[in-house]
Amino acid sequence: MIRILLAEDDESMRTYLGRSLERSGYAVTAVDRGTLALPLIAAEPFDLLLTDIVMPEMDGIELAQKAAEIAPDMRVMFITGFAAVALKAGRSAPSAKVLSKPFHLRDLVAEVDRLFQSEDQHGRL
Repeated sequence: MIRILLAEDDESMRTYLGRSLERSGYAVTAVDRGTLALPLIAAEPFDLLLTDIVMPEMDGIELAQKAAEIAPDMRVMFITGFAAVALKAGRSAPSAKVLSKPFHLRDLVAEVDRLFQSEDQHGRL
């Protein structure tokens, strides 16, 4: 089963996204901040880091950069209500899909499905 680590500070959004992904067949572990996500990444294998960009303590871009050092094969997808934040000058984020809020849940699930279907076709999963 594909394992997703969801880092989203908004509780209702975190619950909503987590349930939708679980209903679509993904195993989801959810946290409310990047500083809680890093120890999990170090302790357990995840296939995807799905992270908000704007969060307290550590933003999603910094989380993705640190996660890439720990788990370089883990995929990253950003979700944000502030699309311009993803383009901060002087900061490089790992190669990642950016999904701007608001989005429909079927769009999120379709993007996650596409990410792993394309890997399946190349025999990487």
